[in-house]
This record gives sequence, C-alpha cells and structure tokens, in this order.
Amino acid sequence: MNIDKISVVIPILNEEKNLINLINEIKKIKRKVRLKRFEVIFVDDNSSDGTKNVIKFLIKKNNFIRYFIRKEKNKDLSKSCILGFKKSYYENIIVMDGDLQHPPRFIEHMSKKFFFNDADIVVGSRNLFNQKDPGLSLPRYYSSVIIIHFINFFLENKTSDPLSGFFIFKKKIYVKNRKKLYAKGYKILADLIYSTDEKLKILDQNIFFDTRKSGKSKMNIDVLIKLLIFILRNFLIKWKKKLLT
Repeated sequence: MNIDKISVVIPILNEEKNLINLINEIKKIKRKVRLKRFEVIFVDDNSSDGTKNVIKFLIKKNNFIRYFIRKEKNKDLSKSCILGFKKSYYENIIVMDGDLQHPPRFIEHMSKKFFFNDADIVVGSRNLFNQKDPGLSLPRYYSSVIIIHFINFFLENKTSDPLSGFFIFKKKIYVKNRKKLYAKGYKILADLIYSTDEKLKILDQNIFFDTRKSGKSKMNIDVLIKLLIFILRNFLIKWKKKLLT
C-alpha cells in the first residue's frame, strides 16, 4: 500500500527560529518515503516575531507549503488545528508541533503503521507510564501522567497517550464529528478520540520528544483547566447516554 495523500497541519506561534530546520527535516522524509500528493499547512496564531517573514521565504522555495493566520485575540491550538483540517486538501492528516520537539523522522514510522494497518489514528505516544521522556520537564511530565490517569479512568483507555500532539488520522473522523468537538485548548487528539461514538482503530507508535530548540511551552494553568473541563464534559455526556439506554 502506498503512503500518499497526506496533509501535515502544524499550529505555530512565534516559531521563527525553528521553521527552516523543521521544513528541512520534513523534506528529508518526503524524499525518503517518496510522497507526491503532500502538503504542509502552517496555521499561525498571529505570531508577534518574524514567523510570517520566515514562512514567506519558505513558500518561495517549496511549493507544498500553505500558510494561514488566525487573527482572533484568544490563542488556541485546537482552533488552529481545526482551521488546518478545514483547509487541507488530502484525506490523511498529520498533526505536529512547530518547535522541533516532535521529530519529523517519526513521520515515516507513524505513516507506515497507519497505512499498512488501515488504522483510523496512529498516535505518537510518549509512553509516559513506562519511561520519563527526556524532552519533557518534570512539571510537564507529572501533569501529563496525572491527566492521562484522569482520562483513562473517566473516559476509557483508548491510547497510552491521549495528550500527544503528534499523530496521523483520517480526516473523515473530523468531518463526521466536528459539531461534537469541544474545540478549545491544546489537546485536539483527545477531542477527536472521545467526541465520537464510532469504534476507532487506534494504534500507538512510541516516540521520544526532542528538547525544545527555541520558544517556550504553551502548557499553563489555563490549559490544564480547559483539559479538566473537557474530561468532565465528555464524562457527563457519556453518563447521560448510559442513562438513556
């Protein structure tokens, strides 16, 4: 089976120092896997640094790059991803960060597992219960482990890392469930997985985070609160459905 028809959606905010290296690494994988119908979509949460100029430079050099800017006041990674899904040309979508913590080399492994197993979603899993990922700070590691425990307890264990921001999925999952999505915060994968009633074939591909090359983490108390609201919301929806059946 050919690996083909892939849109890579990359939400970004102030990543001017990372983008050239990121695209160079993605191009290596593009050549290695021999991707033809392929695009990279940058969705910018209205960066205040030189991100716009760097992307304009990259677009001149690479005809597979597309660029969109969200000009809303509220920065929101999930909304950036959703805009990328809407604008994507292809039926298979990879989501990854723009800060080089998601190593592009794993695109090959994740794509092969996705296509060869006819999966609905392949998650780039940090496998946090079995190892401490060297790319994560201690506060981020422990907060991720605690929240994953909450998700597994209240919403079922469907993947070892529902908080991953690096995954490939079938676009039709978004199309069918877009009205059910919570669509807030920084964890769009959990939203896609737990907002559908369909039984999805979800596979994990172990990855390691690289250390952040530049910029700062988006994880903060507001992100954590939105995650907890998302868990409670989906638990109540699930509980209500059980009462009605």
